[in-house]
Amino acid sequence: MPMLERYDLFQHAYLVNDVEEACEKWNRLYRAGPFVVTHHHKTDTFMYRGTDQEADVSYAFGYLGDMMIQFIQQHDDTPSIYRDMYAAGEEGFHHVGILVNNYEEEKARIMDMGFELACELHADNVDACYIDTRATSGGFTELHDDPPHILSAFAGWKRAHELYRPGDPAIMPRP
Repeated sequence: MPMLERYDLFQHAYLVNDVEEACEKWNRLYRAGPFVVTHHHKTDTFMYRGTDQEADVSYAFGYLGDMMIQFIQQHDDTPSIYRDMYAAGEEGFHHVGILVNNYEEEKARIMDMGFELACELHADNVDACYIDTRATSGGFTELHDDPPHILSAFAGWKRAHELYRPGDPAIMPRP
């Protein structure tokens, strides 16, 4: 088997009760953001622990330095990787994200270590999965494909963070 690349963490993600409130709080405290919010995200294909159950979730994405911060709000009680860790009303750290340029190989490598694939999805021409690595890391690990359109979007969000000045809005419109 060929030597695989080392991938750096690019994202820390948190389950929250209100994505917009979390954006405002992190912006005030850490000057994180500005954030881009996606309400009631839908995927093209979705699998959670062998089912097609897809929870109703909203996301917010922004940067703090070189680290992307993601907030997730689940609007229902559908079984999910979020409810695997937290009951309704609870909040906290959920996962780290890794951008990979060989998605299938990296997914196989981590699963070959004995970790379980909990969720896999395809949306916006991107493959992503969540592997249950809680026994080692205290949270899930997200593998996220890195096509050019995604890298460009992430670079734009990071640039918005670099240009951010106190008093600017904590949430920016999604292009």
